[in-house]
Amino acid sequence: MQDVARAAGVSAKTVSNVLGDYPYVREETRARVMAAVSDLGYQMNFAARNLKSGRTGLIMLALPELSLPYFAELADAVIDAARGEGYTVLVERTGATREGELAVLGGGRLRMVDGLIFSPLALGPEDAGVLAVDFPVVLLGERIFAGPVDHVTMANESGAEQATRHLLAAGRRRIAVIGVHSGEAMGSGPLRLRGYAAALGRAGLTVDPELLVEAGEWHRETGAQAMHRLIDSGVGFDAVFALNDALALGAMYVLQRRGFAVPGDVAVIGFDNVDDGAFSTPSLSTIDPDRRHIARTAVSLLLRRIAGDDSLAEPVEIAPPVTLVVRESTMGRS
Repeated sequence: MQDVARAAGVSAKTVSNVLGDYPYVREETRARVMAAVSDLGYQMNFAARNLKSGRTGLIMLALPELSLPYFAELADAVIDAARGEGYTVLVERTGATREGELAVLGGGRLRMVDGLIFSPLALGPEDAGVLAVDFPVVLLGERIFAGPVDHVTMANESGAEQATRHLLAAGRRRIAVIGVHSGEAMGSGPLRLRGYAAALGRAGLTVDPELLVEAGEWHRETGAQAMHRLIDSGVGFDAVFALNDALALGAMYVLQRRGFAVPGDVAVIGFDNVDDGAFSTPSLSTIDPDRRHIARTAVSLLLRRIAGDDSLAEPVEIAPPVTLVVRESTMGRS
């Protein structure tokens, strides 16, 4: 910094003000300093700056995986939201395992960041105690409720109810669900299944267990495999509610390969509104949870915690609203 100051003919304090975006610096002086920075190849010592401020300017985003479109697009949204606040995001993939998720909470890399946005899949309500950590955390998803940290969740149940009501309004009565995990009590799957059952009940229908199709990880391949099993079972159905868009895209591919018209014979709807769904053939109806709203809310909460916002006395839980997106897979081409 002293070298830059000498080259620009200013004080080291002025150089610091320019590099720190201090507003009250003459443009001529700012230009001279930046020219010296460029000529000398100067890079700010962030470690020293962070020691002084107590902040790193980094936050961590821990997600189960990045190959699933929803999480990849969520990561993009978080990065954009954080960048708008002057923060950089360090992304960690947990592999959706208990070991991976616990490693994030106890890992050394957290010393590099100011806070954590965390989306667990393996941890559950019984693990709420592990979130009682000495750094800011905002939780995403549905795995842990009533924990000691802020939680941005999703309106899974109402979204699934909207999806099912949409299929019922289109005249469908044998609505299969793809993506069920038997015995799972917490998470997106059970909540979405509950919304499906509620919509059927309001229409005077009951849940047929033969229409609930298991799937492992919610990927295109498992959606395709589940669809093959449902068709091969001989059970009659005229619609499919897939518990996420990846499952829906896999199921829709198999339906058409095996001679079913979509939506003529079978209407298909997903959940998540990933970008691929708008460009599938036919385009995919879905539930939009508004990833960007979720990302902005999570980043805002985390930065308020980092700044020590006294108005956030207790952990808060926020569920942004979801929206039905109607496309060709349920209503055909207009």
